[in-house]
Formats: sequence, structure tokens, C-alpha cells
Amino acid sequence: MMTPMKRRFARTLALAAAITLSACGFHLRGSTSQASLPFATVYLGVPDTSALGAELKRNLRAGNGTQVVDDAKAAQAVVELLSETRDKIVLSRNTQGRIREYSLLYKVTFRVKDGKERQLLAPTEVVLKRDISFNEAQVMAKEKEEEMLYRDMQTDLVQQILRRLAALKPV
Repeated sequence: MMTPMKRRFARTLALAAAITLSACGFHLRGSTSQASLPFATVYLGVPDTSALGAELKRNLRAGNGTQVVDDAKAAQAVVELLSETRDKIVLSRNTQGRIREYSLLYKVTFRVKDGKERQLLAPTEVVLKRDISFNEAQVMAKEKEEEMLYRDMQTDLVQQILRRLAALKPV
């Protein structure tokens, strides 16, 4: 059982930690899509089969104040996905020449224009990289880990695109 003095010390310590964290500007990382974008309407020029495009649409619709439209002429901002590539590069091999480590790359190039074809953001390439070890005895687990890392990178890319959209100034 805690003595009253220990309880008071624990409360004081918790209060001091809360004040310190709030004073330094710390806050939990939330979804950028909840931040308001400077555009009322956005058109996404992405293929219908793109998982990145679907997640970007979902995040835009979940945000407050921005509507995703189906006509590029009616939009204040047109986001065009110019390229989306996933790549796997061998980082290291063991003494038998078998692969020990990969580097997963996810590259996206996009640009933003307004409804009148004026460029708001020049073609921008965002590259994310994750390293993953490989073990022949755990092939299925490593494939699932690779899928999970690609999904994580996709979420990071969507958040980066949304942050760049939020920083734009409409003409």
C-alpha cells in the first residue's frame, strides 16, 4: 500500500510530466487529412485500380471542408499521379550467395494544377525506403512483412501528399 507521501509524489511527478510534454509542443501524430486544405474541391487524376489513389480519396473525404469531385474543370485543385513504382533491391548476401537483406522502395511522382491548367505544384517525386531482412525458413512470414511495409509506406505517402496540398496557396 502506498503512503500518502508516496501518492502525493506520484501525482506531482505525473503532473510535472504532463506539463513538460504540453509545454514542449508534443502532441500525438494524427491524421493530416483532418487539417483543412486550402481547396474546397479536389479532383484526383489517379487510376481506379490504384490502392494509393483509393486511400488518398478516403483521406480527403474524411477531412473537413474538401470535396472530391469527378470533373477536373470543376475542381480548384487537380492532383495528377504521374507515376507509382514499387521496387526491391538486394542489399546483402550470405557466404553461399543467398539473399539476406532487401531494400523496399516506393516512388510516387505527382503534380497539382488548378482547374484552369495552371501549375500549383511542379512534378514532385516522393521516395520511401524500408529495409527488410530475409530468411529462407520464413518465406511466408517475410512476404507478409513485405506487404505490411508497402501498406505502411503507402499510408506515409498519402500523408506526405496531403501535407503538401495543405501547404499550397490557391491562385
